[in-house]
Amino acid sequence: MSMVRELQACLKPRTQEMLALVRELVMIEAGSYDAGQVAKVGEALGARWKSLGFEEKRQPLEGFGPQRSFHLEGRGRGKLVILGHADTVWPAGSQPDWGFSEDGTHAYGPGVGDMKGGLAMAWFAVDALIKAKQALPAELVMVLVPDEEIGSVGSRKWIEDCVRDADAVLVLEPTRPTGGVVTGRRAVGTIKAFYTGRSAHAAVNAAEGASALRAAARAVLALESLTDLSRNLVVNVGILKSGAARQVVPHEAEMHIDLRAAHPEDIPKLEADVRRIVADTGDPRVTVRIEGGWSRPLFPESASRSLYALAEAFAREIGAPIKPVVSSGGSDGSFAGALGRPTLDGLGPICHDTCSRREKIEIASLAERGAIFGALVAALAAGG
Repeated sequence: MSMVRELQACLKPRTQEMLALVRELVMIEAGSYDAGQVAKVGEALGARWKSLGFEEKRQPLEGFGPQRSFHLEGRGRGKLVILGHADTVWPAGSQPDWGFSEDGTHAYGPGVGDMKGGLAMAWFAVDALIKAKQALPAELVMVLVPDEEIGSVGSRKWIEDCVRDADAVLVLEPTRPTGGVVTGRRAVGTIKAFYTGRSAHAAVNAAEGASALRAAARAVLALESLTDLSRNLVVNVGILKSGAARQVVPHEAEMHIDLRAAHPEDIPKLEADVRRIVADTGDPRVTVRIEGGWSRPLFPESASRSLYALAEAFAREIGAPIKPVVSSGGSDGSFAGALGRPTLDGLGPICHDTCSRREKIEIASLAERGAIFGALVAALAAGG
């Protein structure tokens, strides 16, 4: 029996065990800023990885859960890094009317697909390889990031240091509903603008006022006009906050701008255009402070070709859906791909409605995608 078929046969009877671990992780409310809860996810997973003989390394990240990695020396070849994250987009308090549930076909809950399901699946896949006495890579590293959902700003250098010499990087973001795995990602940027004007009564003393809101608002249409969908170039003003009272000229305003780009040559120009538009307040009495820039680099498709070919062959062998997807969303896989490391993303269980209250995974895909993931680990250890 081939490795991917053998793994599927081993994992399928353990689906309820996998689901129990998914439930345990989902029930730990681990929003990125809930440092103690994110740490609990790491502790729960750490106990599992250490039970397989992995050595844990950790370092603190101020304001967040610790950065954790788990290391094992195998009998095979090369260095393989598994990239995952412990945090979710859902802060503590999301679960009183939600929580974990399953109906035999799907499992539901905050972060069930992004990425509690993938974290559970990966552990069971590696456990199955060890039980089958399959050689693992000479250096196998499981990296658990605490702040991925807010851009991994504090963890980027650490992640890059972990993957810089890797022969392959496998990322546990979820598989798309149609079997899509991520073979590339567009660059992602965040720019924040903080406007300061002068307050005044809008009727009694209007001439004395300098509206920070007006300065910000005049920039919105100009910013969003930079969007060019034919080039997968997107500028979106997602947050605009201002105002103290209806009759008061707003003296402060705050704007959050999301940037996406698919072509290297567009990246510096787009940021320069955004900064130019934001800086032009239209009123010398209104000043603006600009923060941010590109948070996720471009992950080129060239970084995934060899790994995707392997994954595609394994998926076809067990009749699982698979297709390549270039995503506009960001992940830590972008850092590895941008460094030129062979990287394949979106290898977790099949997930629907990611980052919504409808988020769910296909239960059967825990064994199916786990088998593909495990077969990749084994093939890479064998020099494939």
